[in-house]
Amino acid sequence: MRAFAALLKRELRLSVRHGTDTVAALLFFVVAGALFPLAIGPAPETLGRLAPGIVWVCALLAALLPLDRLFGADFDDGSLDQLLLSGLPAGAVALAKASTHWLVTGLPLMLAAGPLAIMLRIAPAALPVLLAGLLPGTLALSLLGTAGAAMVLGARRGGVLLPLLVLPLSVPVLIFGAAAADAAAAGLSPRPHLLLLCAVLAVALPLSPIAAGAALRSAAE
Repeated sequence: MRAFAALLKRELRLSVRHGTDTVAALLFFVVAGALFPLAIGPAPETLGRLAPGIVWVCALLAALLPLDRLFGADFDDGSLDQLLLSGLPAGAVALAKASTHWLVTGLPLMLAAGPLAIMLRIAPAALPVLLAGLLPGTLALSLLGTAGAAMVLGARRGGVLLPLLVLPLSVPVLIFGAAAADAAAAGLSPRPHLLLLCAVLAVALPLSPIAAGAALRSAAE
């Protein structure tokens, strides 16, 4: 645990030095969300009905932006080999990377989701559910994105392959997250959708670091 905490601290320190990645993800999230009213019209009823899906799609795409740098810099300068020889399992290294990605990208996106959803005229009853769903949802996206970034590490045109790999895996998160907010807006219980979202996180939490660790060892060899 001490080695894992030290690695997490190192990753957070490096992420703070490269804070432009977080700023870029947030700007993309806000700008992409602001484009939808221009495309579909400013009618409050239409925007309110589509707001949960818009927020989730923008959050998913914004979370993809920093993934190509997640392992790329360490792979290029040889730091990845040192991390794999540090005594930590490769899966623990991947879990530290995923945790860092969520802290510097997923958490800011959650904080920005509320104002964006209000701007899109989301139903008041759906806003708390949307934010509650984003917590396990963004965690799952960080885990899935970390596994995808590890799998394309060292591949030619990995930046192009990464979205093609991660986006299909993220479809259940998108469906259950948006459906929970839609159910709350319609006066129905969002609990089944939130439980399914937590189930996706429960599956991704052990499997994604294992898959990412195996991919990291393969790339290092």
